[in-house]
Parts: sequence; C-alpha cells; structure tokens
Amino acid sequence: MMTPSKRVVKFAVLTGSLVALVACCAAPLSGAAGRLAVLAQLDSGTGSYESGSSADIPPRMLQAYKSAVSQAHRVAPKCHGMRWPILAGIAKVESNHAAGRDIAANGDIRPRIYGVLLNGSGAGGNTTVFNDTDGGRWDGTALGERAVGPFQFMPATWQSTGQDGNGDHQRDPHNADDAALGAVAYLCGRGRDLRKAGQLRAAIFQYNHSSAYVTNVTQWIEQYTAAGASSATGNARTVIEAAMAQRGTPYSWGGGNEHEPTTGSMSPGGHDGSRVRGFDCSGLTVYAFARVGIKLPRTAAAQAGRGQRIPASAGTGALRPGDLVFFGYVPGRDSSIYHVGIYLGSGQMINAPRPGTVVRVDPVDAMSGYAGGARVL
Repeated sequence: MMTPSKRVVKFAVLTGSLVALVACCAAPLSGAAGRLAVLAQLDSGTGSYESGSSADIPPRMLQAYKSAVSQAHRVAPKCHGMRWPILAGIAKVESNHAAGRDIAANGDIRPRIYGVLLNGSGAGGNTTVFNDTDGGRWDGTALGERAVGPFQFMPATWQSTGQDGNGDHQRDPHNADDAALGAVAYLCGRGRDLRKAGQLRAAIFQYNHSSAYVTNVTQWIEQYTAAGASSATGNARTVIEAAMAQRGTPYSWGGGNEHEPTTGSMSPGGHDGSRVRGFDCSGLTVYAFARVGIKLPRTAAAQAGRGQRIPASAGTGALRPGDLVFFGYVPGRDSSIYHVGIYLGSGQMINAPRPGTVVRVDPVDAMSGYAGGARVL
C-alpha cells in the first residue's frame, strides 16, 4: 500500500515528466506517462479531396479516382480512410495515369495498356512464368499473362476483384472508372483502415511485394495529399505551403523559431537536439503561422489556448485545412497536451513527429491521444 507522502512524490515526478515532455513536444514516453496516453480511434469517413487536383493527372482520371472513393462504401463497407491520393499514387507508378492514351467520356482507355508478357524470359524484369487464365480476353494473348489497364491488374486478380465503376454493367480493367473501383476493393481488402500508416503500407505491399515500390507509391501519395490541401485559400494556404516546404527537415527537440529551423536542446529521452538543425512539432507551427503574421506560443499545450478551440468530441470531421491539431495524455486536460500538427484535410496533417524523423505528412491518428484542434486563422 502506498503512503500519502509517496503518492505526492510519485505524482510530482509524473507531473514533472509531463511538463518536460510537453515543453518541446514529441511522442509519448514509455512507462507511467505512456500509460496515460489515450488512442482516439475516430471514423472520419472516406474524406476524399473533392476540390484537390494535381497538374500531372488527366482530369478524366482524377474524376475516376474521386468517383471510386465515393463508392468505396459499396464495394468495401468495412474499409476506412480510402481517399483519391492513394489511388493516384498507385496509378502514377503503374501507368503514369494512362499517359499517352485517349480516355473517353465513359472511362474507356484506348489504346489499351498492357504490361510485359510474364513468360519467364527476363524481358522487363520478369523471371516467373504465369500461365494464361483469361484466354486473352483482357490481356490480348493466350500465350501467358500480362498486367492490364491503368492499375495493371493481372487477369486472374481482375476476375475476383474487378468492379463496375461507371454503371454500364460491365467490369473492364481498361476502363478508368472500373479499374479505379477495382483498386479500391483490392486495397481495402476485407476492412482495412487506411488512415493507419501500417495498414496503408500493408495494402500497397499486397499490390506489389516490393519495399521499393511501397516507398515510391507512398511518396506520390504524400505529393497528391499536398496537392489536395493546396485547395485551401488565403492565410490557410500560406501556412500549409510554408509547413509543407519544410518536408524532409530533421526533427530537433526544441528546434525552430518564427524565422527558420534551428538547433535544439537535450530531450527528456536523451536525444540531443543541440546537434540537429530542424524543428520540433511546436517549432514548426510557430514558423508556419509566422508567415501570416501570427505569433504562436512556443509549446504545444500553450498553443491550444489560441483561437477557437475544437473539442475532440467533435471528431476530426470538424477540422479544416490550416487548423492546429493536438494530442494529449489526459482527455479534456489541455495542460497534458504533448504534440501539435497542422491539419491538411481528409484525416492528414503536416507533422514533425519525434527525434530521428523528419517533417512529413502523417494520418492524424498516427499520434495517440487526439485532443481536438484550434482554429487560429
């Protein structure tokens, strides 16, 4: 049994750890502080970027991606977090968005897109023989198999996964709408939560069993996510673009000010920020908001006191691009907030996560203890 004096000492130690942690913001510590973290599993829906776009995507292909996301509930009702940048990332790597092809109003792509014949010849990097399964119906040859369409489905996979995305009662991998909806069904599996970074990576890896492929697609997803966020206007757009321009900048505990990335200090976990020039989470927000003349307090917990507070109970759907988004150890207690990011939309944020990482785009639920947001703009 703990005596009253020991309880006071233990609470003081824990409180001190929390204060030290929220001073510069990072991932939760293990042990007592870590056990206080609360993971908010919020369903923010499909959340497509309806007004987002990117210059390298043909408008008809972007329409197909967004249409497929809007139908995700029909083909994968247990799936969460599907959004058009995911489909765009896959299609960019697989076919460069059907570049050089004509895309009809109904989504038909001509000439059709065929991959190399997978006969083990070594041509195009293939070393395994895939016997014909479709009699050439989709891949134009009965001599073997080759991937087809803008999402490069194998005919056998299309047979089990293909969808009718344009309502013509046909399932054609050479149709942009059908192929995009088929990709939704395949990536979602039986109910993945693509808001979670690990499950998104698993879905991409299933699509192509290559770590290099996963990295490549993920980088394109981040780029298209940023393009979607660029639909923000005015000060919100300026803040987002300033933060996004710092992607790849190292995390530095205590680093960053309103002018630039800086070296930091020693973290409670022993990470020496004095040797790293960069930003911690609140340093990044201070820098980004300074671009529109707004001076934020230096710590994440103090920043929660600025602007219009958005409670966690409202869910991430209440957030708008440019809002601050917070994470805390104790629900409803802003003094326990340990982390802050800048909301991009569709469940994503620009984030300086922790020592050893860089400024990057993350799902909001990549951090534990969602504590709502603040609308400063």
